[in-house]
Parts: sequence; C-alpha cells; structure tokens
Amino acid sequence: MRKALKILLVILLTVLVLAAAYVAYVFLAYYRIEDQQVLTVEGSVTQTLRPGQTCRAISYNIGFGAYESDYSFFLDGGTQSWAWSEERLRENLDEIAALLQAENADFLLLQEVDVDATRTYHFDESAVLRAAFPDRACVYAQNYDSPFLLYPFTQPHGASRAGMLTFSRYAVSSSLRRSLPIEGGFRKFLDLDRCYSVCRLPVEGGKELVLYTLHLSAYSADGSISVEQLKLLLADMQAEYEKGNYSVAGGDFNKDLLGNSAQWFGAADREYTWAQPLPEDIFDGTGISLAAPLDEKNPVPSCRNADAPYHEGQYVLTVDGFLVSGNVTVEEAAVLDTGFAHSDHNPVSLTFTLNAG
Repeated sequence: MRKALKILLVILLTVLVLAAAYVAYVFLAYYRIEDQQVLTVEGSVTQTLRPGQTCRAISYNIGFGAYESDYSFFLDGGTQSWAWSEERLRENLDEIAALLQAENADFLLLQEVDVDATRTYHFDESAVLRAAFPDRACVYAQNYDSPFLLYPFTQPHGASRAGMLTFSRYAVSSSLRRSLPIEGGFRKFLDLDRCYSVCRLPVEGGKELVLYTLHLSAYSADGSISVEQLKLLLADMQAEYEKGNYSVAGGDFNKDLLGNSAQWFGAADREYTWAQPLPEDIFDGTGISLAAPLDEKNPVPSCRNADAPYHEGQYVLTVDGFLVSGNVTVEEAAVLDTGFAHSDHNPVSLTFTLNAG
C-alpha cells in the first residue's frame, strides 16, 4: 500500500512540476510587439490617387484559412483547433484568393493571415495571397506571436504567428504598426496581441489617404477593451482629418455594428454576448463616421458564431465594416454573400469618393 501511495505521490508531483513549468514558459515567452513599428512596403507601384476619385476597398477576416462552412472552433464552443487538413487549407486559400481577384477592388484589408502557426500546419498563407496580387503594393503587419497553447489536450492549438495584409493598387509611401491596448492577466493569452496598420498613400495636390487595417479584441471579459482600442484609432484618424488628409479604416471590429443585428437576421438559437453594440456617443466630435454594410432589402450578415458548422438559426451578425473621415463620401457599403464558404466572416465592401476641394 505504501509503495502504491509513493508512486501516486510521485506521479502527482511530476504533473504539478510539469504544469508549473508550462505556466512559467507561457509567461516568460509572452511579449508584446513594439508600438510605432515601421513596416515594409513591398512592390513598386507608382500610380497616385487624385481628389474626386472614387475607389473600392474590401475588408475580409479570412479566419486563418480554416473556417470552411463545416468548421467549428474550440474557443467559440466548437470542436476544432486546427484546420481540417493542410490540403483543405491550401484549397480554401486558393478559393479566397480567386474570390478577391474576381472582385478586383483597389484596396484589400485582410485579417487573420497565418504565416507560421501550428493550427495551419506552419504554412505561410501570406505567400498565396501575395502571389495572387503581384502588381499591388503590399504591407504585412504582425498582429501576434503567441506561445504554444497546450489546449485542447487532444490536439493542442499550439503557437501562432499571424497578422494582417493590406494590398493597394496605388502607391504607398510608408506604413506603421500601432499597438492597441489589451487586457491583462490570463486573458491576454487568449486574445493575444492586437494592432492596426497605417498605410500612407500620396494624393495629388499634397494630401494623403491614410488607410487603416484593424482587428479589435474578441475574447475579452466585458467588451470594454475593444472600445478603448477603437478610441485610440479614432483619435489617430481625427488627427489626420484635421491635417486635411483623408482617413479610411476597415476590418473586424468584434462589435455589433448594426446595433441590433437580430432585427435584421433573426434571433439566434442561443444567447451570446461577445459582440456588443458600439457606445452611442463614441463618434461625437471626431469628424469620423461608421459605414456599416447593410442592404435593408436583402440583409446579409458579415459573421457567424463558430460554435458549430454553419446552420439555420446560428448566431449571425455584422462585425465587419469601415470608418471614414468627413472629407470622404460613402457611395456604398455592402456584405458580399459567400454563405460563409471560406471563413466565419463574409467579405465587406466599401465604395467611397475622396472629396475634392
């Protein structure tokens, strides 16, 4: 009996030591990417924008190429922690690239692009997307470089290095990565690092179009941290607008941009609170306005909850959209209906005009 008890104690002690070592590794390996990081602008695009010009931008959270319509994710209550297979991952990325090529927008603002992650078999997804748009200026901003997550135990999510890609048909003179505030404690390991990228595009006459690609926090305690993140972005955009520049931002806000998506898409089969409406006064005095994509005659959501494969009655809403400064006219904001075939998000499109004068 004593021998069995000793063996049990040794096993328990070993487990405790290994658990403590893992926790120490996670905390020691964690770091935040530096703020105000200068980003590399790839490509030799020389075409310049002009006042009065109308352009089109597409924002698309590609769900690290894994979220096909039959995919569910463990952090959302689903089962998967990796893409189904590397073969399916590559096929899905090819479909995403083909869809974006067919749309032929002037600007592409892409989120959740893995460059080296366990969940995507260490495949560099950015290479596929870069190859699809060889004649565009391209900027990659790394969002996070997370330590190895040893969960779920059956297929650990692992380490993830991922970010955002911005493509432009027009010349980009410089680009910058701005770090966003994040939650502390253990939640920072779930929501990871956050940022937005800033691309500066010359406009004839001496002004600039300042183009922002963003991905705000999702797995936060009460949604307040994403409001703080948005306030930082709005202050940046307002400063550019006050200089006379044009400001346009697009991405995944992880907020209900319609205020009450259920009135457009129907109630979900379960209650969720992860995507809250924006504070009503958040744009007051900024000179910045929200362009939330919605066709009232044929409303299409931009995002589905990934607790299960896509199905009727699943929680859907619009969290993807755009912000524009007062000298930018929104011609159309729309959701492109893919039926969530390639991601848990649908792409969203903005047609806008840089006001002359």
